[in-house]
Amino acid sequence: MLSVLEPRDIPPRLVTGAFILNSGLGKLKADEPTAQALHGMACTAYPFLAKVEAERFTRLLAWSEIAVGSALLVPVVPTRLAGLALTGFSGGLLGLYLRLPGMRETGSLRPSEAGVPLAKDAWLFSIGLGFLGAGAHRCGPSARRCRRHRGCGR
Repeated sequence: MLSVLEPRDIPPRLVTGAFILNSGLGKLKADEPTAQALHGMACTAYPFLAKVEAERFTRLLAWSEIAVGSALLVPVVPTRLAGLALTGFSGGLLGLYLRLPGMRETGSLRPSEAGVPLAKDAWLFSIGLGFLGAGAHRCGPSARRCRRHRGCGR
């Protein structure tokens, strides 16, 4: 059964999808210094990535962004599935913000001037969490779904 795309989900799916897709398409054309910079930043936050060559990492990152952005933009992809992809991806990006030195003010979660571009990933993460709740409507105080909403996707 195809899920119905709720009108309330369309604006955030379009905006986040277009933003992430554009970012991925841009990374496909990354030159050597850009690939090294992206890889170096990622390795600082996630040391296990040092085993991956910089150009390969950048291509994988680009295709991951293209996949997540496309999932958000294609209306046949259920919002909860697109939300799962967005939450996972933006969670990794949010980890950069939390782990990279100089991104936050000392002893705080508030972004430093350098951290503002990465702090936006908190919005993407929040949107993804909101999408994960799509279709989880419950009727009344009961903890289980009512008969009316069992098969309708609400």
